[in-house]
Amino acid sequence: MAIPAQPSLYPFKESASQTAGPYVHIGLTPNFSGISGVYGADLGIAMITNETKGERISLEGRVIDGAGNQLTDALVEIWQADADGIYHSRAEPGFCGWGRAPADAKTGIFRFDTIKPGRVAFPDGRMQAPHINIWIVARGINLGLNTRIYFEDEAEANSADPVLSRMDLQDRAGSLIAKGGSGSYRHEIHLQGPQETVFFDI
Repeated sequence: MAIPAQPSLYPFKESASQTAGPYVHIGLTPNFSGISGVYGADLGIAMITNETKGERISLEGRVIDGAGNQLTDALVEIWQADADGIYHSRAEPGFCGWGRAPADAKTGIFRFDTIKPGRVAFPDGRMQAPHINIWIVARGINLGLNTRIYFEDEAEANSADPVLSRMDLQDRAGSLIAKGGSGSYRHEIHLQGPQETVFFDI
């Protein structure tokens, strides 16, 4: 006697993939999107206070697509250690270590006012160069992209960094290094093309 086939527990097909669309900005930066009354200020806009220890820096950047056009609807989040190389769970009270910024709708520029992060140990104990972890979403990006930003004026630390010194990254390590110094840095993130930024699978 044949046993009748059991009906599938999941009879529906997977829905189509969706890009970030406008809802990322509406949900995460409502004031920037013209929606008031949700938060007094969009979360992540202010990272430092007068009490925050460390060297103040500004970081400006743009996200560039494969055709060389700047994305004016990108949303960027950063995570970083404090000046002592400690992440937020144990960081000093005047610094949260996390920020969120939308790209300017006209210029495509995003900006963070923060501090230069301290060095953090790699899992094997080697010290990493000062860096900022970054997450990007925008139209056409189905899953947020993860990368890092290092600093041009930290050449000695960069040369010994366990990530930047990987042999398979040597030709592209420059795509992770912000230009500038004296507290002011600028960086471009390229999604595709010959200058494509190194992204991390995490």
